[in-house]
Amino acid sequence: MSREDRLTLYYSPQTRATGTRVLLEELGAPYDLHVLNMKAGEQRQPAYLAINPLGKVPAVSHRGALVTEQVAVTIYLADLFPKARLAPATDDPRRGPYLRWIAYYGSSFEPALIDKFMKREPAPVGKTPYSDYDSVIRTLQSQLEAGPYLLGKEMTAADILWGIALSWTMLFGLVPKNDIFTRYSESITSRPAFQRISAEDVAMAARHEAAAAACG
Repeated sequence: MSREDRLTLYYSPQTRATGTRVLLEELGAPYDLHVLNMKAGEQRQPAYLAINPLGKVPAVSHRGALVTEQVAVTIYLADLFPKARLAPATDDPRRGPYLRWIAYYGSSFEPALIDKFMKREPAPVGKTPYSDYDSVIRTLQSQLEAGPYLLGKEMTAADILWGIALSWTMLFGLVPKNDIFTRYSESITSRPAFQRISAEDVAMAARHEAAAAACG
């Protein structure tokens, strides 16, 4: 892969971008980090808002194109490196279910979690994007019961997205810490890529905290 094909990941530690960086490592992708100190508000500065007006990470730059939104980034990266076999091909019968679970994360799971975290009542069932929180959790749990991964025996990029998300949300009590979710999340967080990046994130976050305090 040429220098022009290297990816740039706009990154901040202990955020959704952590999962994207883990995915890049699992894919064996060549990438550079553009680190933002969110504790110092760098994601709200004009330089980054020109890249992503919402001031969010992850964002990925590749061949002059920009990809934002975690779901889109996950699909894009996994398709970009087919040899890693983390995305079913378009003619694979698992492709539809794979896309379903990636989309379900962004369209149903995250909105349900935000309402729960904010302790606000969801919209009526006919108007909410996710029905109700309990239904979202039951649906996910039912899919994971057979395991070990969302689509059976083979891990996909969807599992990296979900496994890390469940690890964080169980930690903060937003998702029940049951045997199914714990087993599943640990199947991802016990992998070397996650362990290595998680340790780096801890150190990076401490540096960011100290830098932000020094400026404040």
